[in-house]
Amino acid sequence: MTELPSTTVEIMRPFIPARNFTLSQEFYEALGFNVTVVAPRIATVVASDGKSGFLLQNFYQKDLAENLMMQIIVPDVDAWWAHIQSLSLPERFGVNAPKSPVAEAWGMRVAYVWDPSGVLWHIASKA
Repeated sequence: MTELPSTTVEIMRPFIPARNFTLSQEFYEALGFNVTVVAPRIATVVASDGKSGFLLQNFYQKDLAENLMMQIIVPDVDAWWAHIQSLSLPERFGVNAPKSPVAEAWGMRVAYVWDPSGVLWHIASKA
């Protein structure tokens, strides 16, 4: 087996589709992420830890977006839920109504939030 120069991963970021690039940027900023457009069709979306995040792309395919799920593990899902409720996401962004935290069989409490493109976010903490 060939030895790799380094097996350390500095960061791993998925590309998330955006049906409306500007609206999606505003949505993620409202949630509390730092959004920076880095190219005409790409923005970095970074969490408060300065490292976790993803690349928002000005690209949309309905089947992809509506079958994509992302997970955020947080220390306190109830604090996140209070923040999410305060944002009036369906009215401001035309998204599905978020679902309040529930205890799931896999041992986490999860709140569900859909972005403007239909991507489902699991915001979770230990039960």
